[in-house]
Amino acid sequence: MLLDMAVSGDPDRVLVGHRANGLTAAELQRRVGNGATVLRAKGAAHLVFIAASDAAFPVALFSASRARVPLVPLNYRLSIEQLTDLVSQNEPAVVVAEQHLLDQLGVDPDRALTPAGWLELTDADQPGADVSVPNDPDDVALLLYTSGTTAAPKAAVLRHRHLTSYVLTTIEFGGAAAEDCSLVSVPPYHIAGVANTITNLYAGRRVVHLSRVTPEDWLDTVTSEGVTQALVVPTMLARVVERLDEAGADRGPGLRSIAYGGAPMPTRIIERALELFPDTSFVNAYGLTETSSTIAVLGPEDHREAVASDDPAVRARLGSAGRAVPGIELEVRDDRDAVLAVDEVGHLFVRGDQVSGEYRGRKTEQTDEWFATRDLAHLDDEGFLFVRGRADDTIIRGGENIAPAEIEAALEQHPAVSEVAVVGLPDEEWGQRIAAVVVLRPGREASADELRDFARGRLRGSKTPEVIELVSELPRTDTGKLLRRSLVTDLTRSSTTTESAKMEATP
Repeated sequence: MLLDMAVSGDPDRVLVGHRANGLTAAELQRRVGNGATVLRAKGAAHLVFIAASDAAFPVALFSASRARVPLVPLNYRLSIEQLTDLVSQNEPAVVVAEQHLLDQLGVDPDRALTPAGWLELTDADQPGADVSVPNDPDDVALLLYTSGTTAAPKAAVLRHRHLTSYVLTTIEFGGAAAEDCSLVSVPPYHIAGVANTITNLYAGRRVVHLSRVTPEDWLDTVTSEGVTQALVVPTMLARVVERLDEAGADRGPGLRSIAYGGAPMPTRIIERALELFPDTSFVNAYGLTETSSTIAVLGPEDHREAVASDDPAVRARLGSAGRAVPGIELEVRDDRDAVLAVDEVGHLFVRGDQVSGEYRGRKTEQTDEWFATRDLAHLDDEGFLFVRGRADDTIIRGGENIAPAEIEAALEQHPAVSEVAVVGLPDEEWGQRIAAVVVLRPGREASADELRDFARGRLRGSKTPEVIELVSELPRTDTGKLLRRSLVTDLTRSSTTTESAKMEATP
Protein backbone atom coordinates (compact mmCIF):
# COMPACT_ATOMS: atom_id res chain seq x y z
CA MET A 1 0.00 0.00 0.00
CA LEU A 2 2.75 2.46 0.93
CA LEU A 3 4.63 1.79 -2.30
CA ASP A 4 1.49 2.19 -4.41
CA MET A 5 0.73 5.46 -2.64
CA ALA A 6 4.23 6.73 -3.49
CA VAL A 7 3.69 5.80 -7.14
CA SER A 8 0.33 7.54 -7.23
CA GLY A 9 1.90 10.67 -5.74
CA ASP A 10 4.79 11.03 -8.23
CA PRO A 11 5.65 7.96 -10.36
CA ASP A 12 8.67 9.60 -11.99
CA ARG A 13 10.39 10.83 -8.84
CA VAL A 14 13.73 9.09 -8.10
CA LEU A 15 13.42 7.41 -4.71
CA VAL A 16 16.50 5.19 -4.47
CA GLY A 17 20.09 5.88 -5.48
CA HIS A 18 21.85 8.61 -7.45
CA ARG A 19 19.99 11.52 -8.98
CA ALA A 20 21.05 10.63 -12.51
CA ASN A 21 20.27 6.90 -12.63
CA GLY A 22 18.37 5.92 -9.47
CA LEU A 23 15.11 4.00 -9.28
CA THR A 24 11.91 5.98 -9.71
CA ALA A 25 8.74 5.09 -7.81
CA ALA A 26 7.24 3.49 -10.92
CA GLU A 27 10.44 1.54 -11.64
CA LEU A 28 10.57 0.27 -8.08
CA GLN A 29 6.93 -0.85 -8.33
CA ARG A 30 7.62 -2.70 -11.59
CA ARG A 31 10.61 -4.51 -10.11
CA VAL A 32 8.62 -5.43 -7.01
CA GLY A 33 5.98 -7.16 -9.14
CA ASN A 34 8.72 -9.13 -10.86
CA GLY A 35 10.43 -9.93 -7.56
CA ALA A 36 7.25 -11.25 -5.98
CA THR A 37 6.70 -13.50 -9.01
CA VAL A 38 10.23 -14.89 -8.69
CA LEU A 39 9.77 -15.63 -4.98
CA ARG A 40 6.53 -17.51 -5.59
CA ALA A 41 7.96 -19.44 -8.52
CA LYS A 42 10.86 -20.60 -6.36
CA GLY A 43 8.60 -21.66 -3.52
CA ALA A 44 10.23 -19.33 -1.01
CA ALA A 45 8.82 -19.19 2.52
CA HIS A 46 11.24 -16.35 3.37
CA LEU A 47 13.51 -13.91 1.56
CA VAL A 48 16.85 -13.83 3.41
CA PHE A 49 18.93 -10.74 2.66
CA ILE A 50 22.63 -10.81 3.66
CA ALA A 51 24.14 -7.75 2.03
CA ALA A 52 24.79 -4.06 2.47
CA SER A 53 22.09 -1.51 1.72
CA ASP A 54 21.72 -0.43 -1.89
CA ALA A 55 18.94 -0.54 -4.47
CA ALA A 56 18.64 -4.31 -4.00
CA PHE A 57 17.32 -3.86 -0.46
CA PRO A 58 14.11 -1.85 -1.05
CA VAL A 59 13.34 -4.10 -4.04
CA ALA A 60 13.71 -7.09 -1.72
CA LEU A 61 11.68 -5.51 1.07
CA PHE A 62 8.64 -4.73 -1.05
CA SER A 63 8.92 -7.88 -3.21
CA ALA A 64 8.70 -10.03 -0.09
CA SER A 65 5.73 -7.98 1.07
CA ARG A 66 3.87 -8.43 -2.20
CA ALA A 67 4.67 -12.17 -2.23
CA ARG A 68 3.35 -12.41 1.36
CA VAL A 69 6.58 -13.85 2.74
CA PRO A 70 8.71 -12.30 5.51
CA LEU A 71 11.93 -10.49 4.71
CA VAL A 72 14.80 -11.68 6.93
CA PRO A 73 17.80 -9.30 6.84
CA LEU A 74 20.89 -10.86 8.45
CA ASN A 75 24.14 -9.35 9.64
CA TYR A 76 26.69 -10.12 6.91
CA ARG A 77 29.51 -9.71 9.46
CA LEU A 78 28.46 -12.77 11.44
CA SER A 79 30.52 -15.95 11.22
CA ILE A 80 29.66 -18.55 8.58
CA GLU A 81 28.55 -20.89 11.38
CA GLN A 82 26.12 -18.31 12.74
CA LEU A 83 24.78 -17.40 9.30
CA THR A 84 24.35 -21.07 8.37
CA ASP A 85 22.26 -21.60 11.50
CA LEU A 86 20.09 -18.53 10.87
CA VAL A 87 19.54 -19.39 7.19
CA SER A 88 18.52 -22.94 8.17
CA GLN A 89 15.89 -21.47 10.54
CA ASN A 90 14.21 -19.83 7.54
CA GLU A 91 14.21 -22.60 4.94
CA PRO A 92 12.92 -22.83 2.28
CA ALA A 93 14.28 -19.41 1.42
CA VAL A 94 15.58 -17.39 -1.47
CA VAL A 95 18.92 -16.01 -0.24
CA VAL A 96 20.38 -12.76 -1.57
CA ALA A 97 24.06 -12.46 -0.63
CA GLU A 98 27.48 -11.85 -2.13
CA GLN A 99 28.85 -14.84 -4.04
CA HIS A 100 31.57 -15.74 -1.50
CA LEU A 101 28.90 -16.03 1.22
CA LEU A 102 26.57 -18.09 -0.98
CA ASP A 103 29.45 -20.49 -1.70
CA GLN A 104 30.34 -20.90 1.97
CA LEU A 105 26.72 -21.22 3.09
CA GLY A 106 26.00 -23.95 0.57
CA VAL A 107 22.70 -22.42 -0.52
CA ASP A 108 20.71 -24.30 -3.17
CA PRO A 109 21.87 -22.66 -6.44
CA ASP A 110 18.27 -22.38 -7.62
CA ARG A 111 17.48 -20.16 -4.62
CA ALA A 112 20.78 -18.25 -4.41
CA LEU A 113 21.21 -14.77 -5.88
CA THR A 114 23.80 -12.04 -5.55
CA PRO A 115 22.49 -8.48 -5.04
CA ALA A 116 23.44 -7.72 -8.66
CA GLY A 117 21.75 -10.93 -9.78
CA TRP A 118 18.61 -10.04 -7.83
CA LEU A 119 18.46 -6.61 -9.47
CA GLU A 120 19.03 -8.14 -12.90
CA LEU A 121 16.30 -10.73 -12.36
CA THR A 122 13.77 -8.19 -11.11
CA ASP A 123 14.57 -5.90 -14.02
CA ALA A 124 13.50 -8.62 -16.48
CA ASP A 125 9.74 -8.68 -16.94
CA GLN A 126 8.52 -11.99 -15.52
CA PRO A 127 5.67 -13.89 -17.17
CA GLY A 128 2.52 -13.27 -15.18
CA ALA A 129 4.24 -10.71 -12.96
CA ASP A 130 2.47 -10.35 -9.62
CA VAL A 131 0.58 -7.06 -9.44
CA SER A 132 -1.85 -8.10 -6.70
CA VAL A 133 -1.89 -6.16 -3.45
CA PRO A 134 -1.91 -8.24 -0.23
CA ASN A 135 -4.31 -6.80 2.31
CA ASP A 136 -3.90 -8.76 5.54
CA PRO A 137 -2.33 -6.44 8.15
CA ASP A 138 -1.47 -9.46 10.30
CA ASP A 139 0.88 -10.93 7.69
CA VAL A 140 4.48 -11.04 8.92
CA ALA A 141 6.44 -8.36 7.09
CA LEU A 142 9.78 -8.70 8.81
CA LEU A 143 11.75 -11.12 10.95
CA LEU A 144 14.52 -9.07 12.48
CA TYR A 145 17.10 -10.66 14.73
CA THR A 146 17.92 -8.62 17.82
CA SER A 147 21.57 -7.69 18.25
CA GLY A 148 22.18 -10.17 21.06
CA THR A 149 24.34 -7.78 23.13
CA THR A 150 23.01 -9.31 26.36
CA ALA A 151 21.66 -12.67 25.12
CA ALA A 152 21.48 -14.93 22.09
CA PRO A 153 19.80 -13.28 19.06
CA LYS A 154 16.08 -13.93 18.66
CA ALA A 155 13.80 -13.12 15.75
CA ALA A 156 11.44 -10.24 16.49
CA VAL A 157 8.19 -10.55 14.53
CA LEU A 158 7.01 -7.31 12.93
CA ARG A 159 3.69 -7.47 11.12
CA HIS A 160 2.45 -5.06 8.45
CA ARG A 161 0.16 -3.33 10.94
CA HIS A 162 3.12 -2.52 13.21
CA LEU A 163 5.25 -0.96 10.49
CA THR A 164 2.43 0.92 8.78
CA SER A 165 1.19 2.26 12.12
CA TYR A 166 4.60 3.80 12.74
CA VAL A 167 4.69 5.37 9.26
CA LEU A 168 1.12 6.66 9.16
CA THR A 169 1.29 8.31 12.59
CA THR A 170 4.69 9.98 12.25
CA ILE A 171 5.35 10.79 8.56
CA GLU A 172 3.65 13.26 6.22
CA PHE A 173 2.78 11.57 2.91
CA GLY A 174 4.57 13.21 -0.01
CA GLY A 175 5.93 15.87 2.30
CA ALA A 176 9.45 15.90 0.85
CA ALA A 177 10.54 18.40 -1.79
CA ALA A 178 11.82 17.12 -5.14
CA GLU A 179 15.42 17.99 -4.25
CA ASP A 180 15.35 16.33 -0.82
CA CYS A 181 17.80 13.49 -0.26
CA SER A 182 18.36 11.30 2.79
CA LEU A 183 21.69 9.61 3.54
CA VAL A 184 21.19 6.33 5.41
CA SER A 185 24.32 4.71 6.80
CA VAL A 186 22.55 2.16 9.02
CA PRO A 187 22.65 -1.47 7.75
CA PRO A 188 19.47 -3.23 6.57
CA TYR A 189 19.51 -5.74 9.43
CA HIS A 190 18.86 -2.89 11.89
CA ILE A 191 15.30 -1.64 12.41
CA ALA A 192 16.40 1.93 11.67
CA GLY A 193 17.66 0.84 8.25
CA VAL A 194 14.29 -0.71 7.46
CA ALA A 195 12.21 2.12 8.93
CA ASN A 196 14.16 4.82 7.09
CA THR A 197 13.73 3.01 3.77
CA ILE A 198 9.96 2.92 4.28
CA THR A 199 9.47 6.40 5.74
CA ASN A 200 11.57 8.17 3.12
CA LEU A 201 9.70 6.40 0.32
CA TYR A 202 6.36 7.40 1.88
CA ALA A 203 7.55 11.00 2.17
CA GLY A 204 8.80 10.96 -1.43
CA ARG A 205 12.42 11.57 -0.42
CA ARG A 206 15.31 10.07 -2.38
CA VAL A 207 17.49 7.71 -0.35
CA VAL A 208 21.21 7.18 -0.79
CA HIS A 209 22.68 4.25 1.12
CA LEU A 210 26.25 4.38 2.40
CA SER A 211 27.70 0.99 3.28
CA ARG A 212 31.36 1.99 3.77
CA VAL A 213 31.04 4.40 6.66
CA THR A 214 34.06 6.58 7.37
CA PRO A 215 33.88 10.27 8.29
CA GLU A 216 35.52 11.15 4.96
CA ASP A 217 33.05 9.05 2.94
CA TRP A 218 30.13 10.49 4.86
CA LEU A 219 31.20 14.10 4.35
CA ASP A 220 32.02 13.51 0.66
CA THR A 221 28.64 11.85 -0.01
CA VAL A 222 26.72 14.62 1.76
CA THR A 223 28.35 17.12 -0.61
CA SER A 224 28.29 15.13 -3.86
CA GLU A 225 24.68 13.90 -3.52
CA GLY A 226 23.19 17.12 -2.18
CA VAL A 227 22.08 15.38 1.00
CA THR A 228 19.52 17.33 3.02
CA GLN A 229 18.77 14.79 5.75
CA ALA A 230 21.03 12.19 7.36
CA LEU A 231 20.67 9.33 9.82
CA VAL A 232 23.69 8.43 11.94
CA VAL A 233 24.56 6.42 15.02
CA PRO A 234 26.24 8.38 17.84
CA THR A 235 29.70 6.90 17.19
CA MET A 236 29.51 8.07 13.57
CA LEU A 237 28.48 11.59 14.55
CA ALA A 238 31.33 11.67 17.08
CA ARG A 239 33.82 10.72 14.35
CA VAL A 240 32.44 13.32 11.94
CA VAL A 241 32.78 15.97 14.67
CA GLU A 242 36.35 14.88 15.41
CA ARG A 243 37.20 14.90 11.69
CA LEU A 244 35.88 18.44 11.27
CA ASP A 245 37.77 19.58 14.37
CA GLU A 246 40.99 17.97 13.10
CA ALA A 247 40.57 19.80 9.80
CA GLY A 248 40.03 23.08 11.63
CA ALA A 249 36.57 23.51 10.11
CA ASP A 250 34.36 26.24 11.50
CA ARG A 251 31.21 24.43 10.39
CA GLY A 252 30.03 21.29 8.66
CA PRO A 253 28.09 20.92 5.40
CA GLY A 254 24.67 22.57 5.24
CA LEU A 255 22.30 19.70 5.97
CA ARG A 256 18.71 20.49 6.81
CA SER A 257 18.47 17.84 9.51
CA ILE A 258 20.50 15.12 11.23
CA ALA A 259 18.81 12.30 13.11
CA TYR A 260 20.76 10.15 15.54
CA GLY A 261 19.96 7.23 17.80
CA GLY A 262 20.68 3.59 18.59
CA ALA A 263 23.00 4.29 21.52
CA PRO A 264 23.62 6.99 24.15
CA MET A 265 25.01 10.27 22.83
CA PRO A 266 27.67 11.97 25.00
CA THR A 267 26.53 15.49 25.85
CA ARG A 268 29.88 16.96 24.84
CA ILE A 269 29.52 15.53 21.30
CA ILE A 270 26.01 16.81 20.65
CA GLU A 271 26.91 20.24 22.03
CA ARG A 272 29.87 20.44 19.64
CA ALA A 273 27.75 19.14 16.75
CA LEU A 274 25.22 21.90 17.36
CA GLU A 275 28.08 24.42 17.09
CA LEU A 276 29.46 22.91 13.86
CA PHE A 277 26.00 22.58 12.25
CA PRO A 278 24.27 25.80 13.42
CA ASP A 279 21.60 25.75 10.70
CA THR A 280 20.85 22.03 11.01
CA SER A 281 17.87 20.62 12.90
CA PHE A 282 18.92 17.76 15.18
CA VAL A 283 16.60 14.91 16.14
CA ASN A 284 17.33 12.20 18.70
CA ALA A 285 15.20 9.13 17.99
CA TYR A 286 14.82 6.38 20.59
CA GLY A 287 13.26 3.04 19.76
CA LEU A 288 13.70 -0.70 19.66
CA THR A 289 13.44 -3.50 17.13
CA GLU A 290 10.30 -4.70 18.87
CA THR A 291 8.63 -1.29 18.57
CA SER A 292 9.05 -0.84 14.79
CA SER A 293 11.70 1.81 15.44
CA THR A 294 11.08 5.23 17.03
CA ILE A 295 8.87 5.62 20.10
CA ALA A 296 10.30 8.88 21.49
CA VAL A 297 11.84 11.93 19.85
CA LEU A 298 13.90 14.87 21.06
CA GLY A 299 13.10 17.40 18.35
CA PRO A 300 15.03 20.38 16.94
CA GLU A 301 13.39 22.97 19.21
CA ASP A 302 14.04 20.75 22.23
CA HIS A 303 17.76 20.70 21.31
CA ARG A 304 17.91 24.47 20.87
CA GLU A 305 16.01 25.20 24.06
CA ALA A 306 18.15 22.81 26.13
CA VAL A 307 21.53 24.06 24.91
CA ALA A 308 20.52 27.72 25.39
CA SER A 309 18.99 27.31 28.86
CA ASP A 310 20.55 28.24 32.21
CA ASP A 311 18.02 26.02 33.99
CA PRO A 312 19.83 22.74 34.87
CA ALA A 313 16.61 20.73 34.49
CA VAL A 314 15.99 22.07 30.98
CA ARG A 315 19.63 21.76 29.93
CA ALA A 316 19.67 18.14 31.13
CA ARG A 317 17.07 17.36 28.46
CA LEU A 318 19.85 17.47 25.88
CA GLY A 319 20.73 14.03 27.23
CA SER A 320 17.14 12.77 27.08
CA ALA A 321 15.34 10.73 24.44
CA GLY A 322 12.62 13.36 24.17
CA ARG A 323 8.90 12.72 24.40
CA ALA A 324 6.68 9.91 23.13
CA VAL A 325 5.62 10.04 19.48
CA PRO A 326 1.88 10.11 18.62
CA GLY A 327 0.13 6.84 19.43
CA ILE A 328 2.71 5.75 22.02
CA GLU A 329 2.27 5.58 25.79
CA LEU A 330 5.15 5.26 28.25
CA GLU A 331 5.20 4.07 31.87
CA VAL A 332 8.05 3.64 34.34
CA ARG A 333 7.46 0.88 36.90
CA ASP A 334 9.22 -0.54 39.93
CA ASP A 335 10.11 -4.19 40.53
CA ARG A 336 6.55 -4.85 41.79
CA ASP A 337 4.99 -3.40 38.61
CA ALA A 338 3.73 -0.25 40.31
CA VAL A 339 3.87 2.95 38.23
CA LEU A 340 6.53 5.32 39.55
CA ALA A 341 6.31 9.07 40.04
CA VAL A 342 8.16 11.75 38.07
CA ASP A 343 11.99 11.47 38.25
CA GLU A 344 11.92 8.01 39.84
CA VAL A 345 14.06 5.47 37.99
CA GLY A 346 12.52 2.14 37.07
CA HIS A 347 11.71 -0.25 34.24
CA LEU A 348 10.37 1.31 31.03
CA PHE A 349 7.15 -0.07 29.53
CA VAL A 350 5.64 1.01 26.22
CA ARG A 351 2.24 0.56 24.54
CA GLY A 352 0.93 1.42 21.06
CA ASP A 353 -0.18 0.01 17.71
CA GLN A 354 3.38 -0.06 16.37
CA VAL A 355 4.63 -2.19 19.27
CA SER A 356 5.05 -5.88 18.56
CA GLY A 357 6.79 -7.52 21.52
CA GLU A 358 6.46 -10.83 19.66
CA TYR A 359 9.27 -13.27 18.95
CA ARG A 360 9.20 -16.26 16.64
CA GLY A 361 8.81 -19.50 18.54
CA ARG A 362 8.41 -17.72 21.87
CA LYS A 363 5.51 -16.51 23.93
CA THR A 364 4.83 -12.80 23.49
CA GLU A 365 6.59 -10.64 26.09
CA GLN A 366 3.79 -8.09 26.28
CA THR A 367 1.66 -7.83 29.41
CA ASP A 368 -1.83 -6.37 28.93
CA GLU A 369 -0.53 -4.77 25.70
CA TRP A 370 2.40 -3.20 27.57
CA PHE A 371 5.86 -4.20 26.37
CA ALA A 372 8.75 -4.38 28.82
CA THR A 373 11.71 -2.73 27.07
CA ARG A 374 14.24 -3.91 29.70
CA ASP A 375 15.60 -0.38 29.77
CA LEU A 376 15.90 1.61 32.98
CA ALA A 377 14.51 5.11 32.67
CA HIS A 378 12.69 8.00 34.27
CA LEU A 379 10.29 10.70 33.06
CA ASP A 380 10.52 14.34 34.07
CA ASP A 381 7.57 16.61 34.87
CA GLU A 382 7.06 17.50 31.19
CA GLY A 383 7.21 13.95 29.87
CA PHE A 384 10.83 13.91 28.68
CA LEU A 385 12.23 10.40 28.76
CA PHE A 386 15.69 9.76 30.22
CA VAL A 387 17.04 6.29 29.40
CA ARG A 388 19.58 5.07 31.96
CA GLY A 389 20.68 1.91 30.16
CA ARG A 390 19.74 -1.75 30.13
CA ALA A 391 18.45 -3.23 33.36
CA ASP A 392 20.81 -6.16 32.77
CA ASP A 393 23.76 -3.74 32.89
CA THR A 394 23.02 -2.51 36.42
CA ILE A 395 25.98 -2.97 38.75
CA ILE A 396 25.12 -4.29 42.23
CA ARG A 397 27.89 -3.36 44.65
CA GLY A 398 27.37 -4.14 48.32
CA GLY A 399 23.62 -4.26 47.79
CA GLU A 400 23.52 -0.86 46.04
CA ASN A 401 22.18 -0.65 42.49
CA ILE A 402 24.47 1.53 40.36
CA ALA A 403 23.66 2.65 36.80
CA PRO A 404 26.74 2.65 34.53
CA ALA A 405 25.33 5.66 32.63
CA GLU A 406 25.79 7.96 35.64
CA ILE A 407 29.49 7.12 35.95
CA GLU A 408 30.01 7.26 32.19
CA ALA A 409 28.43 10.72 32.03
CA ALA A 410 30.78 11.97 34.78
CA LEU A 411 33.94 10.63 33.12
CA GLU A 412 32.90 11.93 29.69
CA GLN A 413 33.24 15.47 31.07
CA HIS A 414 37.01 15.03 31.35
CA PRO A 415 38.59 16.99 28.48
CA ALA A 416 40.83 14.07 27.48
CA VAL A 417 38.05 11.46 27.31
CA SER A 418 36.49 10.51 23.98
CA GLU A 419 34.43 7.47 25.01
CA VAL A 420 33.89 5.51 28.19
CA ALA A 421 32.09 2.32 29.17
CA VAL A 422 31.46 1.19 32.74
CA VAL A 423 30.80 -2.44 33.69
CA GLY A 424 30.65 -4.56 36.82
CA LEU A 425 33.27 -7.25 37.47
CA PRO A 426 32.79 -10.21 39.86
CA ASP A 427 34.03 -9.52 43.40
CA GLU A 428 33.88 -11.93 46.35
CA GLU A 429 33.55 -9.20 48.98
CA TRP A 430 31.24 -6.65 47.31
CA GLY A 431 29.47 -8.84 44.74
CA GLN A 432 30.71 -6.58 41.92
CA ARG A 433 33.38 -3.93 41.57
CA ILE A 434 33.20 -1.04 39.15
CA ALA A 435 35.44 -0.95 36.09
CA ALA A 436 35.70 1.85 33.52
CA VAL A 437 37.16 1.34 30.05
CA VAL A 438 38.24 4.64 28.53
CA VAL A 439 39.18 5.83 25.03
CA LEU A 440 41.18 9.07 25.04
CA ARG A 441 40.79 11.81 22.46
CA PRO A 442 43.53 12.02 19.80
CA GLY A 443 46.58 13.86 21.12
CA ARG A 444 45.32 13.92 24.73
CA GLU A 445 46.78 12.18 27.78
CA ALA A 446 45.37 11.13 31.14
CA SER A 447 46.39 8.49 33.65
CA ALA A 448 44.07 6.03 35.37
CA ASP A 449 44.72 7.76 38.71
CA GLU A 450 43.84 11.16 37.22
CA LEU A 451 40.59 9.83 35.79
CA ARG A 452 39.73 8.11 39.08
CA ASP A 453 40.26 11.35 41.01
CA PHE A 454 38.16 13.21 38.43
CA ALA A 455 35.29 10.75 38.89
CA ARG A 456 35.58 10.84 42.68
CA GLY A 457 35.19 14.61 42.58
CA ARG A 458 31.81 14.24 40.85
CA LEU A 459 30.49 11.00 42.35
CA ARG A 460 30.45 9.59 45.84
CA GLY A 461 33.14 7.07 46.73
CA SER A 462 31.01 3.96 46.23
CA LYS A 463 30.49 4.92 42.56
CA THR A 464 34.14 5.67 41.79
CA PRO A 465 35.64 3.04 39.43
CA GLU A 466 38.15 0.76 41.15
CA VAL A 467 39.51 -0.41 37.79
CA ILE A 468 40.27 1.95 34.90
CA GLU A 469 41.62 0.57 31.62
CA LEU A 470 42.77 2.75 28.72
CA VAL A 471 42.05 1.25 25.29
CA SER A 472 42.18 2.40 21.67
CA GLU A 473 38.50 1.62 20.96
CA LEU A 474 35.40 0.12 22.53
CA PRO A 475 33.79 -3.03 21.13
CA ARG A 476 30.55 -2.06 19.41
CA THR A 477 28.05 -3.46 16.95
CA ASP A 478 27.77 -1.89 13.49
CA THR A 479 24.95 0.27 14.80
CA GLY A 480 26.95 1.65 17.71
CA LYS A 481 25.63 -0.53 20.54
CA LEU A 482 28.25 -1.22 23.17
CA LEU A 483 29.16 -4.88 23.67
CA ARG A 484 29.41 -4.85 27.46
CA ARG A 485 29.62 -8.64 27.73
CA SER A 486 32.79 -8.56 25.66
CA LEU A 487 34.31 -5.96 27.99
CA VAL A 488 33.41 -7.96 31.10
CA THR A 489 34.93 -11.11 29.60
CA ASP A 490 38.15 -9.35 28.59
CA LEU A 491 38.56 -7.52 31.89
CA THR A 492 37.81 -10.62 33.94
CA ARG A 493 40.33 -12.63 31.92
CA SER A 494 42.91 -9.87 32.29
CA SER A 495 42.33 -9.70 36.05
CA THR A 496 42.62 -13.48 36.41
CA THR A 497 45.84 -13.54 34.40
CA THR A 498 47.32 -10.75 36.52
CA GLU A 499 46.45 -12.50 39.78
CA SER A 500 47.91 -15.77 38.48
CA ALA A 501 51.13 -13.99 37.56
CA LYS A 502 51.34 -12.45 41.02
CA MET A 503 50.89 -15.87 42.66
CA GLU A 504 53.59 -17.41 40.47
CA ALA A 505 55.99 -14.61 41.35
CA THR A 506 55.42 -14.98 45.11
CA PRO A 507 58.36 -16.88 46.75
